[in-house]
Amino acid sequence: MKYLTVDEVVAMHSGVIKQFGGLPGIHSFDLLYSAIERPKATFGGDDLYETIFDKAAALIHSLILNHPFVDGNKRTAFVSLARFLYINKVKFMANQREIVSYFLNIEQKKPTIRLIASWINKHCQ
Repeated sequence: MKYLTVDEVVAMHSGVIKQFGGLPGIHSFDLLYSAIERPKATFGGDDLYETIFDKAAALIHSLILNHPFVDGNKRTAFVSLARFLYINKVKFMANQREIVSYFLNIEQKKPTIRLIASWINKHCQ
């Protein structure tokens, strides 16, 4: 399994802000680091997030709800999700309307990791 690094996510965030606008900057490096490391979490030597979809869900859940960046957290979460799946040879196939709607849903209704993972799985090849 390949994981994203903090530097990669910061670079993706910069690209998102340059392309779509918004305020640059990291609100909390600790929250950013926590979000990036969450998919790797273990307990007793076992992965807390077993599947790639669980790991992807943990990543975007944390990026959206922890608000580690000043602006563009949901957009950065999407780009991070797509990149994480891509480097692990999984193709994400949701359209823009579905993505915007679901990412707003994550922010507002705070679904479980399992529900987010199921949504991601349904939109992958």
